[in-house]
Amino acid sequence: MSIERLSCHGLRNLQPLTLHPAPGINLVTGANGSGKTSLLEGLYILGMGRSFRTRQLKNVIQHEADELTLFGRLAGDDENPGTSLGVRRPREDRELELRLGGERPARLSELVGTLPLQLINPDAFRLLEGPPARRREFLDWGVFHVKHEFLTGWKRMRRALKHRNALLRRGKLGGGTDVSQLDAWEHELATRGEQVDRLRRDWFSAFLPLFEQTLDALMPLERLTLHYARGWDKKRSLAEVLQAARETDEHMGFTQQGPQRADLRIRVNKKPAVEVLSRGQQKLVVSAMKLAQGRLLESQSGPGAAQRHCVYLIDDLPAELDSYYQQRFCELLESMQCQAFITSVEPNVRWLPETKASVFHVKQSAPGEPGQSWLVDGH
Repeated sequence: MSIERLSCHGLRNLQPLTLHPAPGINLVTGANGSGKTSLLEGLYILGMGRSFRTRQLKNVIQHEADELTLFGRLAGDDENPGTSLGVRRPREDRELELRLGGERPARLSELVGTLPLQLINPDAFRLLEGPPARRREFLDWGVFHVKHEFLTGWKRMRRALKHRNALLRRGKLGGGTDVSQLDAWEHELATRGEQVDRLRRDWFSAFLPLFEQTLDALMPLERLTLHYARGWDKKRSLAEVLQAARETDEHMGFTQQGPQRADLRIRVNKKPAVEVLSRGQQKLVVSAMKLAQGRLLESQSGPGAAQRHCVYLIDDLPAELDSYYQQRFCELLESMQCQAFITSVEPNVRWLPETKASVFHVKQSAPGEPGQSWLVDGH
């Protein structure tokens, strides 16, 4: 699975463009501020329906444009034809218009499931140093793409959690707790929470050896461990934990234990990895996690279905890495036979000596001209 055509209109400072990327590595070069990251942002919006740079999609729309329009065509094969994706966001309308195969999908999750994306950018460090919610999002992305029943169970778990918390807050504020409703929502939370945990554990068991292999190919790190913590006492069922914690949960006003507290714990010599590793080592650990997710997705594609690959968006690969590790990273990407978009300010990179990469250059307008950039083929 790769993007064979991308069209953008109204995307930040980029002039309207149509790009025909290679199915392998695509190198996007240009000066700082020219729009390289904006191109990756457009790809991300196309596959995720949201930006990684801003919460408000209206901020992505070019100042002079009335709307943002993104179109992509995915390559197919003899057994599975390609499909098209589209995203449109008018400036004056908050509604995001989606298209999948020419039709309006019923849910955003259909778009997300069609184009699996992995982003490796300067914010990727937050996967290690940020709150557990970052790592749960990483974990659930992986489970969502390989366990089809996960999304329904996850949504029902979140709904039950929301209702239980509302009942707990009502009790804390003196409104009295409806015990029968609390019993019902606790039962639903326990049932769906155990389901979500089981799917997470199954996914993690398959993911861990691939992560260890991937990290070893990039940079072996002795005594680094990755552990899944489910969010409550592993010796007791979730139903038992919720029942026993009712009084303290009501005092706090929220559910303290459960799948909403799950985490991935990354340690070196039993200490948090972020406190031990250098920035370059942290980047390689995060990269190994994201590449391993893609490898697992590929290995678990169903029989008779199109072979599924992640598309990797890698913003400023040289940052924090010396030329040796830059080259090792690219060699691993090439061996995975996946599609990747890598940005760099250097037009002549030395870390792709053996890799055949398509090169595109983002050219800025000259001083005194309107502040826009355009993409030109680097070959």
